Amino acid sequence: MLKKFIPAYALTFVNVLGFSLLMPILPFVVESYGAPKWVFGLLITLYSAFQFVGAPLLGAMSDVKGRKPVLLISQGGTLLSWIIFVLAIHLPNYSFLGMVLPLWVIAFSRILDGVTGGNSSVTNAYISDITTQKEKTYIFGYLGGITGIGMIIGPGLGGITAATSLGYLGTLITSIIISVFTLMIIFKWLKESHPKEARSKQSKIDILELIYIPKRIKRVNPSPIIRVLFTMKFFFSSMMGFYIGTMALFLVDLFEFNVKELGFFMFVVGLFLAFNQAFLSKKFVNKIGAFRTLILGLIFCAIGFFLITLTNNLWLYIPCYYLLNLGLSLCFPIFNSLISVNSNPNKQGEIMGISEGINSFCMACFPVIAALIYAKIGSDLYRYLIMMPLMALLFAFIGVKKYGKSIFQIQK
Repeated sequence: MLKKFIPAYALTFVNVLGFSLLMPILPFVVESYGAPKWVFGLLITLYSAFQFVGAPLLGAMSDVKGRKPVLLISQGGTLLSWIIFVLAIHLPNYSFLGMVLPLWVIAFSRILDGVTGGNSSVTNAYISDITTQKEKTYIFGYLGGITGIGMIIGPGLGGITAATSLGYLGTLITSIIISVFTLMIIFKWLKESHPKEARSKQSKIDILELIYIPKRIKRVNPSPIIRVLFTMKFFFSSMMGFYIGTMALFLVDLFEFNVKELGFFMFVVGLFLAFNQAFLSKKFVNKIGAFRTLILGLIFCAIGFFLITLTNNLWLYIPCYYLLNLGLSLCFPIFNSLISVNSNPNKQGEIMGISEGINSFCMACFPVIAALIYAKIGSDLYRYLIMMPLMALLFAFIGVKKYGKSIFQIQK
C-alpha cells in the first residue's frame, strides 16, 4: 500500500527542493555577477510564472496521455534544467542586454524548471486516481508534511553544499543526483493510474486559456462547489504571495537576523509545517471535518497576521507566528483534498492543473508587488493582508449558504 505512494512523495519532495534548495545561494549567485537585487526577484518570478503555464498544460496532457509518461517527461525536463544551470556558471561573463550571459542562461534554466515543475498538478491527479475518498485528505496531508520537510532540508542542504570546495557547483550536482534518483523511482515503481478507457480525447491547446484562468474554468465547467473553492484558493494564494515576498524582509528588520540566524529560523518554520500538515491537519479533519478545518485555518491566518505585528520580542513572537503557521498548515492540504473529492474524475488532471495554476499565478505576481509595498509601509502590510483570508471566509459563507449540504458532506 505504501509503495504506490512513493513516486508521488518523491516528486513532491523534489519539486519543493527545486525552489528551496536555491533560496540560500541564488542571491549570492546574482551578486557574484554584479547584478542588482531585482534580478533575484526576476529569477524567482520566472520559475513561478512558467509553472503557472506548465501546471494546466501537463495536467491536461496527463488526462489524454496518462500520468506516467507525462511525469517521466516533466521530471526529465527538471533534470535538464539543473544541467543547464551547471553549464551557465561556466560561461564567460559577456554582457548582453544589460545582463551577463550566465544570468540569461540561468534564467532559461529557471523557466524550464518552472514549466516542468508544473508536474505537481499531475502528481495530485495521480494521488486522486489511486486513493479512496477517505484516504484523500490524510494522503494530501502527508504530501503537505513532505512539503514541510522539503522546506526544512532544502535551504540547509543548499547552504551546506555551497560551503564545500565545489561552491555553487556542489549544490547543483546535489540537485542533479536527486533528480536522477526521482526519475528512476518513477520509471521503476510508478504504475499508470489513469487507464486508456478513462482518458479524455485529444483536444487543441488554447494558449490564451493557459494564461487566462477564467477561460480555463469556463471550458472545464466544474461544479459550483469547485468554483467556490477556486475563488477561496485565489485569495489564500494571493495572501501567500504577499507572505513569501516579505516575510524574510520583515524578520530581518524586526530581529536584525543575519543569514545564519534567518536560515535557522526557516529550519524551525519547516519543522512546524511538516508536523502540522502531516499530523495535526489529520486530527482536525477527523474531529471537525475537512471544510470546517479549512475555515478554522483561514481564521488562524487572519489572527496570526495581526498578532505578529504586536511584538519585537522573539519569545513572544514565536507563539504568535506558530498560530499563523498552523493556519497555513491546515489550509494547504485541505484545499487540494476538497477540490480532488468534488471534481469530475475524467477531468481530474485539468482541475488540479487549474488549482495549481491559481497558486502559480499568485506566486508569480504578488511577491514583487508585496516587496514594493513593504518598502513603503513596513509591517502595516500584514494588517491589510488580514483582508485576504477574510475574503476567502466570505466566499466560504456564500458557498455554504448555496451548497451547504454538498460542501459539508466531506467529513472524516
